Order: sequence, then C-alpha cells, then structure tokens
Amino acid sequence: MIAAAAAVTALSLLAPAPTLVAAGDIASCRSSGDERTAALVAATPGTVAVLGDAVYERGTAAEFRDCYSWRRFRGRTRAALGNHEYGSPGARPAKAYFRLPGRGYYSYELGDWHVVVLNSNCRPAGGCSTGSPQQRWLAADLERSAAACTLAYWHHPRFSSGLHGSDRTMAALWSTLARAGADVVLAGHDHHYERFAPIDGIRSFVVGTGGRSNYPVLWRLRGSVVVNDGVFGVLRLTLRPEAYDWQFLPVPGSSFRDRGSARCR
Repeated sequence: MIAAAAAVTALSLLAPAPTLVAAGDIASCRSSGDERTAALVAATPGTVAVLGDAVYERGTAAEFRDCYSWRRFRGRTRAALGNHEYGSPGARPAKAYFRLPGRGYYSYELGDWHVVVLNSNCRPAGGCSTGSPQQRWLAADLERSAAACTLAYWHHPRFSSGLHGSDRTMAALWSTLARAGADVVLAGHDHHYERFAPIDGIRSFVVGTGGRSNYPVLWRLRGSVVVNDGVFGVLRLTLRPEAYDWQFLPVPGSSFRDRGSARCR
C-alpha cells in the first residue's frame, strides 16, 4: 500500500500543470476576429475561461447557435456573465448554454488552485457591495478553501486604462479576495489587453481581446505595466503548485507578446 501511494504521488508530480485559456468580448456574426481567436483556443489544451460577453449583441439563443464561434469548446468552458448576456431577460440563454447557477457566481478547483467566478452585473447578481449575498458567499467560499493559490475572474474590470475604465462597484469583492490572499484576477469588458503590477497583492489582467472589436486606451493608470489596444488573442495561464506562468497568445500576424512567471502569495 505504501509503495502504491508513493507511485501515485510520483505520477502526480510528473503530470503537467493545468492550463487556463482566457478571453472575453468574443463573438459576433459581424466580426471575424473571434474565428481567429477560436483557432488559438483549438490549439491550446486546458479549461476555457470566458470573461463575459461571449456573443453579441444580446446573448440570445439564436446568437449562441449562429454566431458563437467558440461553441466547439463548450465542454471545457467555465464562463462568467457579461453585460451583453443580460440583453436577454435574466441572461437565461447564456445561463442555459453554459449551465450556470441562477445568480451567475460559483467556484471550482483546477489542479492545486481554487478558481472563483463572480458576476459583476451587480443588480441581477443581488449586489456586489459589502454584506451583499455575493460578497458573503465569496467570503465563505474563500474561508472553506484550503488551496495555496486562488484565481478569480468576472467581466467588468476593477482596474482598467480602457474606454470603460475601472469599475468601483467591484471594490468590496476585490477587497474580500485581497484579504484572503488571492493571487490573480482576470476581467474583460474593455476590448484591449492590459497587465497590472500587483495591487493589494493581486496581479490583474484585462483580456477583452476575444475578437469582437478593439477599444482605444485613453490614459494609462498607475500600475499598468503592459497594454495593447490593437490586438486579438487569448491569455494562457499555467497553474503550477504555488506559482503560475502567463503568456498572451496573439492571433497570427501580430508581433505583440507578454509573458512572465510569479509565485503565489
């Protein structure tokens, strides 16, 4: 029995670290950028994190059927809800398509990491402020987790240099994650790529580069380390025990690159 347990441990150490492939603001019947990012996802194994606004303009069942070019990855997708999903009452088509819970927030384990998916559409989520059902759920969820590393994602970025800018309504949820020692936060909504230096210990990325369109960056916030507002692509995160690697994968023809590594807190 001891030998068998040792063999299982050895195999787990040799197993490749899980990968998360992330982008938001993806598909439209009037855009071909999403088909180019779909080719990147097809070539990249791992869990697909859709950071909201999966399909435009109103997240209808017909749009998911006719326009959502990432449909072939549905079985490995864990999605967050964007504002365009709520173009349909209650975001019901998106919830049905991605099999999401009623208020759109949940968590899961990926290798040694704990991953939290939040709903930044605060009103239908029941609130995002301190004491709201979502904030209380998040605090309890993080309290239960024994993982050494934590990653969270949602749609509206807490910090962004883009057209929409930073979303203060996410401040309480961000603070809850920071107090619990979370490591990485991903968001979309602004249609550019941006990486920030850690804020409150959390390294955050804006990855609204799924293919719908590009938005201009009007000003650079303090702490913005890398930004590009003219590229489509996906962010690949390799989630190692107690550390992670990131690499932005652009569509062919782009020379933009961003990659790095860091340890969990």
